[in-house]
Amino acid sequence: MAHKQAYHHGDLRASIISAATARLELHGIEQLSLRKLAEDLGVSRTAPYHHFKDKNALLSAIAATGFENWKVTAQSIFEREDLPAKTRLTRFIHAYIHYAAQHPQLYDLMFGRTLWQHNNATEDLKAVAYPTFHYQVSMTRHWQQHGLLPADTDALRLAQVTWGTLHGIARLVIDGVYANSSHIDDMCDTAAALFMQQYRGAADPAG
Repeated sequence: MAHKQAYHHGDLRASIISAATARLELHGIEQLSLRKLAEDLGVSRTAPYHHFKDKNALLSAIAATGFENWKVTAQSIFEREDLPAKTRLTRFIHAYIHYAAQHPQLYDLMFGRTLWQHNNATEDLKAVAYPTFHYQVSMTRHWQQHGLLPADTDALRLAQVTWGTLHGIARLVIDGVYANSSHIDDMCDTAAALFMQQYRGAADPAG
């Protein structure tokens, strides 16, 4: 019989999300259930239901944590004002693809059809996911202002297109379609060069 640990109310929710993310990344979404998580954590079978009404609510919480963690990474790059804008844009591209490659199951959940195609994303997830993309739009405007991306293009549309390119690269790597992890850095450098090709000369050297 599993040893039952004592959790405070908030601690158990965080522990469930952490354990669920680990199980997701190891075994995939099919092997994820509230019952199995209760066993993993050594708590009663009903305990997880005090925090998540069903598996969909749990999946949304896992995805929300993924978005929160990714935004922290993006901010740590974008807010490095000691680095030129060109360097930050290139590092952002590398970080995005590496994040996807290192967390393929989580990435699938964050951006895949399980939660989004059938409107299964909870309001809590939307409250994290949408601002994360809006932050990317803000970054896009900054890079436009520094001449790295076309200034005469709508920032939202440009963010959608550049993100779509990165998402496509991530999917190629995750699915192993004519690409693998050894190609990531070369593809990221190529993407950065492609995005900045026509505008590099106008970039603000101070970044």
